[in-house]
Amino acid sequence: MKKLIWLGCLSYFVIGLAHVVLGSILPVLLEHYDQSYSAGGQLIFTQFAGFLAGVLISPFLNRRFGKRGGILIATGLLLVAEVAYTFLPPWGWMYVIAVAAGFGFGMVEAVIGTVIIAAVTEGTAVAMSRLEVLFGVGALLMPLISSGLIAAGWWKLSFLIVAAFSLVALIFWSKGRFGKLQPLLDDRGPRRPVTDVASDSHTPRFPYKGKQWFILGIFIVFFFIYVGTEMSLVNFMPAIFIAKLGMSESGAALTVTCFWLAMSIGRLFAGVLAEKISYRVYVLGSCLLTVVLLALFPFTEHRLVAFIIIILLGLFMSGLFSIALVFSSKLMPGTEESTPSIMIASGGIGGAILPLLTGWSMDHLQAAQTAGLLAAFATVLFLLSIAAWRIRPGRDSGHTSPGH
Repeated sequence: MKKLIWLGCLSYFVIGLAHVVLGSILPVLLEHYDQSYSAGGQLIFTQFAGFLAGVLISPFLNRRFGKRGGILIATGLLLVAEVAYTFLPPWGWMYVIAVAAGFGFGMVEAVIGTVIIAAVTEGTAVAMSRLEVLFGVGALLMPLISSGLIAAGWWKLSFLIVAAFSLVALIFWSKGRFGKLQPLLDDRGPRRPVTDVASDSHTPRFPYKGKQWFILGIFIVFFFIYVGTEMSLVNFMPAIFIAKLGMSESGAALTVTCFWLAMSIGRLFAGVLAEKISYRVYVLGSCLLTVVLLALFPFTEHRLVAFIIIILLGLFMSGLFSIALVFSSKLMPGTEESTPSIMIASGGIGGAILPLLTGWSMDHLQAAQTAGLLAAFATVLFLLSIAAWRIRPGRDSGHTSPGH
């Protein structure tokens, strides 16, 4: 079990690197190709499309090749894509590579999330939080590494660093032995009792039934809003600080660093806290605090106070994704094979669409109004968390941990 969790952490670290490497060197990349920022936005959106495809196709590839086989395919594809990025091919080919890279790390994230939720029956939130910590570390380190490489004139090696860690992960996953968990990783279909095999042709395509469809709908919207809000914060918080508080570009850039640093620290404790106070209370409380902080931000006139709000936001939002992912799966027993992929895909769509709305707001409204829009997103998130909190599990989980 420990080996599985630590290999999952390594893969999530790679995903964190891969998520932000393109954005970290985007200005010099566009200068090299003599392209506009609009073209850069299209490139990032293309990578997102690949990410979404990887998440959605992962259940099919899992059934065909097993979960470890799926991880190996996705990690190998990410490795090839990052190496291809390094050679800086003609601009048109960069879109093809972006799809491959996004597909790779999107599928890895979905498959490993599914494996951890299915394999770890006690302390699931703690295990998922560890993975999210390493994701945050990767997302925090890559811009720092890229900055040094840009200064040295070797910025294209940023891709090679992601490729190197992808290779390490690929080797460990291919050589690893997981004892009793080996059947879970090699399984090529939903696990069911032998007596059900005869009725395989009647197995429903979707495992959801009755009230589970309502729960599924709540969490689809929840992840859409949450990831969209987080991506809006990460992408536009520096611009808000510049427009609202008159900060320099270099100073405003520190907001993202502070946010990710707080995220990484918060994730160290999020899982343990969620297991103690219950998943539902953790999600509800985090959403409430997020609303309060984002509602206060438009009225903030002092830079120090604004930075404190950003740090607190990072801490209180740090465990929302992983804990809500576990919470949603536990509320719908028997759907662990599909629920994580659906939720991650929903978050990916929100992460692409809501920042577009936030960007429009930055162009047409005042910075304080854009901050208010983020507070509105968080308010919807809080209302959804109330709806989830009111759902009382009967046979909602495989055990009676207080986390439910």
